[in-house]
Amino acid sequence: MKWTDTRDIAIELADKYPDVDPKTIRFTDLRDWVLALEGFDDDPKHCGEKILEAIQMTWMDEAE
Repeated sequence: MKWTDTRDIAIELADKYPDVDPKTIRFTDLRDWVLALEGFDDDPKHCGEKILEAIQMTWMDEAE
């Protein structure tokens, strides 16, 4: 997965952290969690606030 695979990342996060409310997560934690996902292989430097926000919003959609 790459940073642009927001839907795949959100699904993986929802599966791995089912008890976490994605609205309450800090971007620093979200970034660390994404980097730790199995199958994630992208440069940490390519991540920015807009990407994290997109992942968070998609995760919120998946949680509903």
